[in-house]
Amino acid sequence: MTGRELTAAGIADPGLRTAYAHCRRLNARHGKTYFLATRLLPPDRRPAVHALYGFARWADDLVDDLGTDAGPADRARALDALHRCLQEGLRGGPSPEPVVRAVAHTAAAYGIDHGHFAAFMASMRMDLVVTDYPTYADLQRYMHGSAAVIGLQMLPVLGTCVPQEEAAPHAAALGVAFQLTNFLRDVGEDLDRGRVYLPADLLAAHGVDRALLQWSRDTGRPDRRIPAALAAAAELTRGVYREAAPGLAMLDPVSRPCMRTAFVLYGAILDAVRDDGYAVLHRRAVVSRRRRAATAVGGLVRAVAARHGTVRPVAPRCRTPLP
Repeated sequence: MTGRELTAAGIADPGLRTAYAHCRRLNARHGKTYFLATRLLPPDRRPAVHALYGFARWADDLVDDLGTDAGPADRARALDALHRCLQEGLRGGPSPEPVVRAVAHTAAAYGIDHGHFAAFMASMRMDLVVTDYPTYADLQRYMHGSAAVIGLQMLPVLGTCVPQEEAAPHAAALGVAFQLTNFLRDVGEDLDRGRVYLPADLLAAHGVDRALLQWSRDTGRPDRRIPAALAAAAELTRGVYREAAPGLAMLDPVSRPCMRTAFVLYGAILDAVRDDGYAVLHRRAVVSRRRRAATAVGGLVRAVAARHGTVRPVAPRCRTPLP
């Protein structure tokens, strides 16, 4: 993280600066699409986004990448330790974990509801024991904590031009849309981890079940039923994007280019999956560098215009973040 961003955010303590820099590295390494979009935010708001992402990434890695020798009990203990550390940090206590120091500072600075973090940790625990979801309603309960609350955590940082409670459902929907996109793109990788995040009833409507997905993954052979099921999952996801879209105009004008760019780039992942014939069980769909660059340039133009006051707000006053 550049010193300019940290200074703009009023973060002067050396330990905190180091903690935020750690979160930025996590974002840059693991969240390339979102990191690119975050660059379009005003410098003073970027550290908070990196802290929120960094914490979510850290917890997710405890579930998925703790090590090949780590069993469910080891992962559960690691999550419990992280949750205790987080609770202490949110109460204002010290923490040995850089991501916790940064996210606790962000939560205090922006008045983020601590319940969002509790819901997130509950969903992380579900990943230790739940390996599939019979219905979309079952999946939604998981995604409330794993995705919707991320959108709600972000809202105070981004700022709004309407009361936050009006923008909140759209922010939650956007978090869910992003996660559904990842679920579709990562079907094969999730299978390797022993999980299926696509609802079983949606798959069954097209004659697909977990066993068929696993067979196709293991053998590298296609089955015409699988692309049909994945296309249905993509259409479900596009519907959630449509629910989220009105919220973009409710954001503070200086934040809109960031989230609009993320909206477009994540939607482009769905296009890439479709254009590759829904072959996600066998290879990862990627958005071309040209499209990513074109989208980023357009976002940069809008960001510069917003910061210079040439974009009109959608309401008389914007509720800008606290710091």
